[in-house]
Amino acid sequence: MKAPIDLTPYDPTWTALFETERIVMQKANMGWFRAVHHVGSTAIPGIAAKAIIDILVALRCDEDGRACADAMLQLGYEYRGDGGIPGRHYYRKGTPHTHHVHMWEENHQEFARLLRFRDYLRSHPREALSYEALKRDLAVRFVSDTQDWKAA
Repeated sequence: MKAPIDLTPYDPTWTALFETERIVMQKANMGWFRAVHHVGSTAIPGIAAKAIIDILVALRCDEDGRACADAMLQLGYEYRGDGGIPGRHYYRKGTPHTHHVHMWEENHQEFARLLRFRDYLRSHPREALSYEALKRDLAVRFVSDTQDWKAA
């Protein structure tokens, strides 16, 4: 049985954790990454989240998502293919997981959608709190079933 879904109150250090990781990733970058963004709930000030830093990477081309696997491994990231989302290159770090990296070509619709969602919640605090309430409800309903949590 998996551990229960644990939402942590907002922690302002999440931004610094992302920034540290962004710098490390950019140092390892050999032209693969056009941009590195903090996304997901830890990127939304004031809301509770699973304490996992989600990182969105804009790739120069799709092949670069796999080409950087050795460099990412040196940074502690495990390559997980598309992780069930076509077009994505997915990496994770830590046990338990502390960081998730989602890579797409910059022109991929999912890349743009994640940035729009983050920016919308950042600029609409009431909606961000509603989103947090939804997450809390889902955490109770699905307890430890993260697959159903993601699908809801």
